Amino acid sequence: MNKEKILKNICYTELVYERIRKKLKIDLPNKAIEEMIAQTIEETPIVCFESIGKNYYISNIQRGIKITINSNTTRVITVDKI
Repeated sequence: MNKEKILKNICYTELVYERIRKKLKIDLPNKAIEEMIAQTIEETPIVCFESIGKNYYISNIQRGIKITINSNTTRVITVDKI
């Protein structure tokens, strides 16, 4: 698993923006969500990255969120509070 590769290739769908807003109870534009996700990935130590099945799970305790990314497409699936 390569943090730079994830950051370079990460992508989103319109549905995932809405899912993130709903789960995190935030009202941010798409660009701000992308920036938040990128910053979270950048600041999260690689030891907090898990590869289980076809997904990557990136847990950031400081921000209190876990990002789920498809490992094949590097598409964000969801973001959950932890």
